[in-house]
Amino acid sequence: MTRWLGIALLPSAGHRTTAIRLQREVGGDHVLRPPLSPEGNLPHVTVFQGPFLDSLDPAAELDRIVAAVDAPERIVLASHGVVHQPTGWVFLSLERPSLLERIQQATLKVLEPYLDRAAFDPSKDVSRFTPDERESFERYGYRYTGPAYAPHITLGRAEEAVAVELVRSTPERVDVPGTWVFDRFSFYVMGENGAHAEILEERTLAPR
Repeated sequence: MTRWLGIALLPSAGHRTTAIRLQREVGGDHVLRPPLSPEGNLPHVTVFQGPFLDSLDPAAELDRIVAAVDAPERIVLASHGVVHQPTGWVFLSLERPSLLERIQQATLKVLEPYLDRAAFDPSKDVSRFTPDERESFERYGYRYTGPAYAPHITLGRAEEAVAVELVRSTPERVDVPGTWVFDRFSFYVMGENGAHAEILEERTLAPR
């Protein structure tokens, strides 16, 4: 059976609360889906997500990823603001330092043997993907790897015209924090629109 799972960076407690509030403020009169909450869909930065074989052991493989990365206890990322991504996505865009690239590379090296490639969706509309995003999707079943990697916190999804307008008006309506702190890895179950629906395994960034 295919399991739809992901690896993510989770924000510190204070920034988790801030991200949940930011989703509501950016959405305004519109409800961005799915709603973020401390008990349900957690704010996160996806490192990788996709369909995996049952043979994957999340605890063991997350330990391998953490050991390979040698990350600091906290990762501080600068915000590039709220951006629109076709179709209908509203993202808080974050910088992509070399550390995040190394984390994704280590994650892909560990997890690629467990990818259930038969579960990739060949009918997916990739017409608005960039060439790098299309190549990433074809290789890994996920839009944002390698040159296409775009670290972000997903604030939600709406109709395309609504998403475009929300992003256009955000600078005049919302004070978006300039930096964000992350202190944990999560191996999670994917929910609505790829949301972080359930933690399977969680680790501090730096092994003790």
